[in-house]
Amino acid sequence: MSIRLPEINYILISGRLTRDADVRMTQKGAAVCGFDVAVNRRYMDSVSGEWKDDVAYVPVSLFGQQADRLKDRLKKGAPVVVDGRINMNEFTDKAGQNRKILRVIANRVQVLQTADNAVGDAFPAREAQAAPAAEAAAEDDVPF
Repeated sequence: MSIRLPEINYILISGRLTRDADVRMTQKGAAVCGFDVAVNRRYMDSVSGEWKDDVAYVPVSLFGQQADRLKDRLKKGAPVVVDGRINMNEFTDKAGQNRKILRVIANRVQVLQTADNAVGDAFPAREAQAAPAAEAAAEDDVPF
């Protein structure tokens, strides 16, 4: 008797774009955006006891209407959440070497709003949001 495992190919990542998206068109006229997302992981080194950062640079492709809609918002440094599937492409480079590239084919990309990339005054400046120390202390006395 063998166990049948479900085949699941799903990935969800969040991070920041490392460069502006490359936008091109397929032969059928559909938009394709290509970009890389830097995904950070912070961990404590078991030997030194120091906190260290590990960064993975994940290549992503986005197709169709969503690529066309988001192409102007997919700029270097923009925070994004990407959900999609992993795809492996195999090819032969100009030197005749067999190569493989693992990339995420996005089903959905959400560009997150921050004070740095918001349009208009939807997000006031950080200085304006900071409460004076006296007001912050008074809020701590609220009984609920």
